[in-house]
Amino acid sequence: MNVLLVLLAFWLPGLVFGAAIRLRGWTLAAAAPLLTFGLVAIGIPILGRFGIRWTLPNVGLWVLLLSVVGFALSFLVLRFTAKRHPGWDEDEEDTPKRSPRDHLLIGAGVVVGLGVGAVTFLRGSHSLENVQQGWDAPFHGNLVRWIAEHGDARASTVGTIANLPNQTDYFYPDTYHALLALIFGKGGLTMMPTLNLAALMVVLTVPVGVAAMCRAWRMPVLATAAAAAVSTWFTAFPYDSLWRGPLWPYVAGVALVPAMLALAHLLLKPRGIAGPVAIGVGVAGLAGLHTSLIFVILVYFLLILLAVLFRFEKISWRRSAVSLVATIVLAVVFGVPQVLPALYNAGGVTSAFWASETSVSGALGQTITFSPMASFPQWWIGIPAIIGVFFLVKHRRMLWMVGAYVVLGGLFAATISLETPLIHTLTGVFYNDHWRIGALVPLAGAVAFGEFVHTASGKVAEKLGERKPDLNPYTAVIAGALVVGLVLAVLSRGGYIGRNSARLAMNYGADGPSVSKGEEEAYAWLGEHVVPGERVMNDKADGSVWMYALSGVQPVEWTNYGAEFTTKAGWLSVFLNDLNREPRVREALTDLKVRYVLVGKGKVAPNAQSAVGLQRLDITPGFKRVYHNPDASVYEIEGQQGVVAAGATTGSDTAHGQ
Repeated sequence: MNVLLVLLAFWLPGLVFGAAIRLRGWTLAAAAPLLTFGLVAIGIPILGRFGIRWTLPNVGLWVLLLSVVGFALSFLVLRFTAKRHPGWDEDEEDTPKRSPRDHLLIGAGVVVGLGVGAVTFLRGSHSLENVQQGWDAPFHGNLVRWIAEHGDARASTVGTIANLPNQTDYFYPDTYHALLALIFGKGGLTMMPTLNLAALMVVLTVPVGVAAMCRAWRMPVLATAAAAAVSTWFTAFPYDSLWRGPLWPYVAGVALVPAMLALAHLLLKPRGIAGPVAIGVGVAGLAGLHTSLIFVILVYFLLILLAVLFRFEKISWRRSAVSLVATIVLAVVFGVPQVLPALYNAGGVTSAFWASETSVSGALGQTITFSPMASFPQWWIGIPAIIGVFFLVKHRRMLWMVGAYVVLGGLFAATISLETPLIHTLTGVFYNDHWRIGALVPLAGAVAFGEFVHTASGKVAEKLGERKPDLNPYTAVIAGALVVGLVLAVLSRGGYIGRNSARLAMNYGADGPSVSKGEEEAYAWLGEHVVPGERVMNDKADGSVWMYALSGVQPVEWTNYGAEFTTKAGWLSVFLNDLNREPRVREALTDLKVRYVLVGKGKVAPNAQSAVGLQRLDITPGFKRVYHNPDASVYEIEGQQGVVAAGATTGSDTAHGQ
């Protein structure tokens, strides 16, 4: 039931809207999650502006309203176009019509990709109930619950969970969290299954998107199927970004890039409003997931434009002119409101620094083998993929994808091995983080791998045809593809499932290191004893920032970064155990409405330092231990039992220590 609920949340809104604007087939299937996020991103500021609560019924009505408008507009435009340009209806696409057999073959490739992705994720996470132990995970969980409980998904209303209460210019792209907030708590869906199932859905979007993209850009059937099948084999994406961070919204955005590129083909010979509207909504979705993805899409679209100008891709300028202008206008109208708030923290993003990790030759090796940030290359997909790049050039297919590999792969190689002001400027929107840029490389690898399988299977089919002249040519090609695919699958040990699941498992410990089962039990105990309005004093380093996401208990320290020392929250982290010597401690506790203190055993990072103010509470007068297990202790502070009535008003500057 939970799986179906999350699946519907990702696909159903986009399917309804996409079908209304006349998207069809593989493109509709791939674009549905992209359109879902786009509708959510556009709806957040509009519904918030009019005071409409962010709830499932309200958002459902929002989607239906836009779908009705989209359907009506599409009908009118198509009717007008048919009268004005009757010959366009007879102007068939260059792509030949696919037979049911072709669609079945593509579907088989997608199923392989889905299977490998699902098995890898489920093996790596061990259980959908397991807490992701990474640094950013509790922030994502807290944001989902905050939106669900407050009914407002505007970024300007969520500063509290970043230790920045009432900061109305606070910004964090929360489209991903806003979607999950709609289903969190529905049908018994608790926090970790919500987050983990959403991550699994993101993995499952990749093969569908790759298939749709290759199908739209006239890749051969076998190449399309093989590209989809191998799209979930690469370690750099999606798995590295799922264990490290985790970068859940960014991963979702990168996973939907192929769907956007499938939509881009509609601009070359458009029919109706499907291309401009879907791309405009898609731009809003990608920007709402992570602002840096706009720059990624810009690179791809500029390269497609160059391919068109150099006549590697055909276009009817007369037919496409209006559609191209409409696309630009809608992309700006829908995208700018998502991007502008990001200027709040632009300086903090671009000033982030990650030191180089390898030599120039090592960086080139990782790029050539499509193995970014890997200690050992993925030879069995990397070598076929780099050979496939040359085949793509030779056959003049998707040359813009080859260009994207050169540009994005080159940017990755530069940022991981060199330190120059120019490189820092170019990679600033990615936090200067080579892991994020490395996640952009495997898409070209999947396409090139597909081209390799197509070409190699053709050679194998020729040999089979020579030995068995009566063999059906199509059967020979399929047999050749199976031979090539099975050999590579065996050599890679089932699509690198073992390697990638082990990688993913690094931050999916069933019992820590950040949050253990014992600490989860302590959060649950607090959930049963804390009264509405109370907060719990906690240590930023011991994983207890998870307590709100998992049990609905509001902590004083919301993030692993901790509050500034100038705030009451940050000050208490240093001076809490001076309760009996420093009167300001009691005042701060009352203002923040704190009655309980939680001290956990876990550590969010091996070198994380425990808060000085939370040490030795078991021997400090005024602190009574009221709950204990081997991993966590809860202390009640004497004299704080009536703190909600005595404290400052919830949400005030005083209450939050500003």
